[in-house]
Amino acid sequence: MHALRTEHAPAEAGLETDTELIARALRGEQSAFETIMRRHNRLLFRCARGDAEAQDVVQEAYLRAFASLHAFRADAALGTWLARIAINAALDAQRRRGRSVPVDDLQHSDAEPDMEHTTAFNAPGTDAPDAQAERSEMRALLQRAIDSLPVIYRSVFILRAVEELSVGETAACLQLSDDLVKTRYLRARALLRDTLGAQVEAHAQQVLAFAGARCDAVVAQVLAELRRQGRIRPDGPA
Repeated sequence: MHALRTEHAPAEAGLETDTELIARALRGEQSAFETIMRRHNRLLFRCARGDAEAQDVVQEAYLRAFASLHAFRADAALGTWLARIAINAALDAQRRRGRSVPVDDLQHSDAEPDMEHTTAFNAPGTDAPDAQAERSEMRALLQRAIDSLPVIYRSVFILRAVEELSVGETAACLQLSDDLVKTRYLRARALLRDTLGAQVEAHAQQVLAFAGARCDAVVAQVLAELRRQGRIRPDGPA
């Protein structure tokens, strides 16, 4: 089960809830900021994926979020709120580089597929060595294809196909209507199929491996900036 569906549930195995983490972060506790970032880094990197400055985008998103953390309201999950900020940061980065952000042509949307767009895109099982080699090549092609999608389509595809969010959860995350999420998702799938064919979705989850090293770099750099701004103090005895 993914993070956005469990954030409001009771803490498991001693894990702190987002509410508890936010309260500690607002008191300036460094470990709270670090836990928030490590809990949500994978989602934010995926939201910024394909942007040439993805790491910078994620760092900017965290700094924006932490600067307004006092205004966060629990009417949405923390992950949803952070993802929304990351996507806006990615769009801002594209605009700064002079790249246009496409607008959906709602009058030419495809018909909805079966299953109300709720089919999960699970990784295939173990194959023979030659099949594994083919799948590895397919993953590389798919990664480049996903990265090349316009950000408004890429964000929807990643949240739906990789993070396995429902239409409603994706709509809440991106502040879109359900119909617009469905339209963008269909458009993303059509763009990917143009390049890769019908196999694209079967490998979606395997493609977007989480970059742990970049996670550590983001945590370190954001914490350093928060210390410079005087927003946190080192953890220690009260």
